[in-house]
Amino acid sequence: MNTVSVSAREISLPQWSSSVRDFAVKVLNKINRGNWDLSILLCGDKTISELNAQYRGKPQATDILSFCLGETVKEGDSSVYLPGDIVISLDTLRENAELFKVPQDEELRRLIIHGILHLDGMDHKTNGKNEPMLILQEEILNSLKDERILTGPPDTGGKN
Repeated sequence: MNTVSVSAREISLPQWSSSVRDFAVKVLNKINRGNWDLSILLCGDKTISELNAQYRGKPQATDILSFCLGETVKEGDSSVYLPGDIVISLDTLRENAELFKVPQDEELRRLIIHGILHLDGMDHKTNGKNEPMLILQEEILNSLKDERILTGPPDTGGKN
C-alpha cells in the first residue's frame, strides 16, 4: 500500500491537500509502484527559491523540485520504500498555467506526475516533446484526465 503525506511551508495547507494525496496514490498505482511512502510539500516561490539555491545553486523560483532518497526500510514484517520528497511552488504553478494556457488543476496534476517519475529514476535532458519521460508523463496525465484536485468551479486557461 502506498502512502503520501502532504504538507505546506510559507502557505496554509490548502483544503484540497487530501486530493493531492489521493491523486499521487493513483499515479503510483498507475506505474505499478507499491509500498512507497512519499512526501509532497506545497509552498510559495520564496521557499522553493531558497531550496533551489541551496541544493541546485540556482537562486530562483521553479515549479517543482524532486529530492531523491531511494531507501528501503523495514517496518515489522514488511518493507517500505522512501523515494524522497517533491516540492511544488503554487505561485509558479499559477504562472505556468497562465503561460501555457492550461487549467491550474491540469498543471498541478502534471507536476505531481513529473515529480513521481523523477523519484522513480527517470530524467530528461530537455523539455522537448520527444523526451521519453515527458511522453510517459503526458500519457499518465491523459489516462487520469477525469481526476480533479482543486476544489471549486472548474478552472480554465490558467484562471482559478
